[in-house]
Amino acid sequence: MNPAGPPDPRLLPQPDLLHPSFGTRLRRYFLTGLVIAGPLAITLWVTWWFINLIDGMVKALIPANYLPEAYLPYSIPGFGLVIGVLGIMLIGFLTANLVGRTLLDAGEAILNRMPVVRSLYKGVKQVFETVFSQSGTSFRTVGMVQFPQPGMWSIVFIAQEAAPEIAGRLPHGDEQVGVFLPCTPNPTTGFFFYLPRREIVELTISVEDGAKLVMSAGLIQPGDLDPKLAPGEAASK
Repeated sequence: MNPAGPPDPRLLPQPDLLHPSFGTRLRRYFLTGLVIAGPLAITLWVTWWFINLIDGMVKALIPANYLPEAYLPYSIPGFGLVIGVLGIMLIGFLTANLVGRTLLDAGEAILNRMPVVRSLYKGVKQVFETVFSQSGTSFRTVGMVQFPQPGMWSIVFIAQEAAPEIAGRLPHGDEQVGVFLPCTPNPTTGFFFYLPRREIVELTISVEDGAKLVMSAGLIQPGDLDPKLAPGEAASK
């Protein structure tokens, strides 16, 4: 006779945890495979799409007699991408010497005489020089601002200080800084505006971590390691 009574069933090991059913194991395997195959499939699809896009653009500029398809019964994926990369490198090599720089200056002088093309070329060139500059400071810092209303904080990428002609039109006494507020899950779209620097809370995370935070809607926090999920862990997520 047991004076303490029967043990509490909640304290006993659960059969499902010790010996999961066949359906539970299949669910775990499926979720684990989805976590691994999903990002891989999307990455391959985007890469293949990019290669085909560049191939179509570059091959349209090459005579048909010089394409591999003219001599082979099949096309070579990435041929246009390789030619495009080599062409860009060749342009960079030519503009690094005096002759190439002289030709580039002459071409820019011609573009500067075209009313519409001049503005478009200068704007696009400035964007490329700013984005790909190694010494620039644009979008090197992540911060937070109160948006869309006080008490609600949003992630922003800090740009540069307002130019004198812009700062002169804004309230005096505060340093105005341009920020880009990306949208979730596509950080390439969003809002750009100026606000006082004192209203920006700068973060110590990288721009890459900030973009991951925005794209994942907060699911991937800064400093998180790449998940290595076991079958049991994938099912519990």
